[in-house]
Amino acid sequence: MAGPLEGIRVIEIGTLIAAPFAARLMAEFGAEVIKIEAPESGDPLRKWRKLHDGTSLWWYLQSRNKKSICVNLKSEEGIAIVRQLAGQADVLIENMRPGALERLGLGWDTLHALNPKLTMVRISGYGQTGPYRDRPGFGAIGEAMGGIRYTTGEVDGAPARVGISLGDSLASMHGVMGALMSLLRVKTGKGDGQVVDVSLVESVFNLMESLVPEYDMLGHVRERSGGALPGIAPSNTYPTRDDSYIVIAGNSDPIFRRLMEVIGRPDLRDDPALERNDGRAAQCEMLDAAIAAWTSQHDAADVLAALEQAGVPAGRIYSVADIVADPHYQARGMLLDTTLPDGARVKMPGIVPALSETPGSVNWSGPSLGEHTSSVLADLGFAADQIDALRQAGAIQ
Repeated sequence: MAGPLEGIRVIEIGTLIAAPFAARLMAEFGAEVIKIEAPESGDPLRKWRKLHDGTSLWWYLQSRNKKSICVNLKSEEGIAIVRQLAGQADVLIENMRPGALERLGLGWDTLHALNPKLTMVRISGYGQTGPYRDRPGFGAIGEAMGGIRYTTGEVDGAPARVGISLGDSLASMHGVMGALMSLLRVKTGKGDGQVVDVSLVESVFNLMESLVPEYDMLGHVRERSGGALPGIAPSNTYPTRDDSYIVIAGNSDPIFRRLMEVIGRPDLRDDPALERNDGRAAQCEMLDAAIAAWTSQHDAADVLAALEQAGVPAGRIYSVADIVADPHYQARGMLLDTTLPDGARVKMPGIVPALSETPGSVNWSGPSLGEHTSSVLADLGFAADQIDALRQAGAIQ
């Protein structure tokens, strides 16, 4: 079954996380993604985190369904190949520092003149304009300056990382969203391609809820709150007898009453001062103490069973071991068995979102360096002897 992006060609000039994750999302839903890598070393992600047989397991996930070609962007012949690819592409995704592609002769003005239908997704630390545009930026800096690190961590602790490269991934998703909006405009004949300018900082900032109006109107600075949801009660993380932790969200009025019934506190259930969220938020510490007193007397499985029966949203905090063992993840196809090039089997995350008529698919894991160089160039019209000459000249690998 063809994916919804079947027939869309994407050129990826990116490394590590932000641009490659955006291109991966499009590849999983049928786009032809041609990843341009530097000769010899390729994307540094190939050596990041845990390796299998010398290659990162993250690489196999991040680059699935992509074609890898090795092009030397320091050579005129290599630049000419990229221009030719861009001339036949629908989308180009890059995460170089602003101005880098322009210095290579691959800037927006050049490529747009060559291919007016091209959409160019540009992911950088601070965006293509503004006083910080030339600063280097990684996802961690986007998280710091976008506001999420200031609000993450224990009340009396230092700002904390959320555990993953969240800033990069958020920028990737905003990049794909912008690319699809631009493609819709192009494919419906409403206009030419355009630049999708994505900042790591702004991608995080876009998720920061009512942070700005609360500060601007009320002077309120949202602070770190541990596992609690400030101003919305009760919603927190609670300990269980078997040293586990449960997140309980009892923060709608009827759910709160059901939760108080489960924990044996009809006095709180029927207290007029706790009938609405504003009253509960004013006494959130008391409510959290009452809930924790109950959860700490029971094992996690019993707590979850009682809350599920009462219709109270709750869930145990999962490690990756919990995720892999969970039957719901398995039933939803969120754990895919993948075969690596040496025949080893490994589980990979499934595809999100699930589309009913044109679902995404995984056709192969991350390719070897330059695996598709010859075939992609042949599709562009290069003869075998021309490809050999380019390789001997060091323009490709």
